[in-house]
Formats: sequence, structure tokens, C-alpha cells
Amino acid sequence: MFTIKAKTRDPKADLSALRKGGEIPAVFYGMGKETTPITISSVEFKKVWHKAGESSTVKIEAESGAVDTLIHEVQVHPVTDEPIHVDFLVVDMNKKIKVHVPVEFTGVSAAVKGGLGSLVKVLHEVEVEALPKDLPHNLEIDISKLITVDDVVLVSDISIPANVTIITALEEVVASIAVQKEEVEVAPVDLSAIEVEKKGKKEEEAPVAE
Repeated sequence: MFTIKAKTRDPKADLSALRKGGEIPAVFYGMGKETTPITISSVEFKKVWHKAGESSTVKIEAESGAVDTLIHEVQVHPVTDEPIHVDFLVVDMNKKIKVHVPVEFTGVSAAVKGGLGSLVKVLHEVEVEALPKDLPHNLEIDISKLITVDDVVLVSDISIPANVTIITALEEVVASIAVQKEEVEVAPVDLSAIEVEKKGKKEEEAPVAE
């Protein structure tokens, strides 16, 4: 489990000043706990976020005590993509929960390598259910079975760790092959012929002088 140290935050605190000081405003809530404002180290959070994602448990060591959480929502700056606020969802380590876990594509598709088509990633995450301690960071799926343009990879093909149940329908397509379209050569347009045609038409439409 990952751990982040937190400080209690005054709800009226200047958030811009906190961010300039290397802190990220955050809150944790859930499991009957009131929404608790905290601040966490920006450097520390980004390291944990990169490794834990939103499906691995994170222990928040707050001044009021430690709580087990999941990173529920991260607001990022529209220009810098830096995290500017984080919501942590408190979880019960003894109760199963449902979360969406990202899919990681591995292997090489013979259809793509042979130029038959391009890889289409239909699903980028699937919903699973498990105890918080058993939640995977991601789920790997091998695309090497995509040998022809008719082959598909289904949710049922994903390798699932023990004690984890997939909620997403097993028959849903995760990846497929899109056929490469041949480029059609278009003959260059003769602009001079068009000009001559337009000129002739104008002469035909001109009124006859009496």
C-alpha cells in the first residue's frame, strides 16, 4: 500500500499560496467520515499517483489518524497539467468495491505488423470488483492473437489476478483491426479546360444583337 502524509487544512486558507508553496489542497470522505480538508506534498503525491493510479489503495496519514483511501478524482491545471486538487475516497479494507482499472496492451499483432490494418483500442479500462488490497494497478491484454483483420480481443481474454472479478461484459470487444484503405490516385484537374468551357458557355448565353 502507498502512503501519503497530510496536514489539516483551514477551509479558508489561500489555495494559490498553498500551491506556490508546493502543497496540493485535497479532501477525503466516505465510510461515514465527514469531508476533511487537507494538504499534501505535490512532489510526494505525483510519485504515488504515477504508481497507484486510481485503483490502488493509498493510506492517508493525517493528524486526526490514518485512513485507507483510493484516489477518486484529480483536478489538473488546464495549461500545465499539474494536479491542483485531489479527492480521496475512504474505503473499508474488508469490503469489496467496484472500480475501473486501465487496460495495458502488450505483445505484437501480426495483422498490424504485416500491414493488413491498424490496431483499434475499443476499451481503455474495465470495471472490476475486489477487496481494496487485491485491486490491480492495471490489467494486461495480449494483442498477438490479432493475426487477421477478422480477429478481435474480448474482455474474456484479459488475464485476471486471483480474487478479482470482472464486472464488464465478457463478450465486449477490447481491441480489433481496422482494414487499411488503399489510396486512390486522383487525376490532376485541367484548370485551363475548365476556363475554356466556362468562356464558351458565357458566349452561348450572350444575347444576339438585332
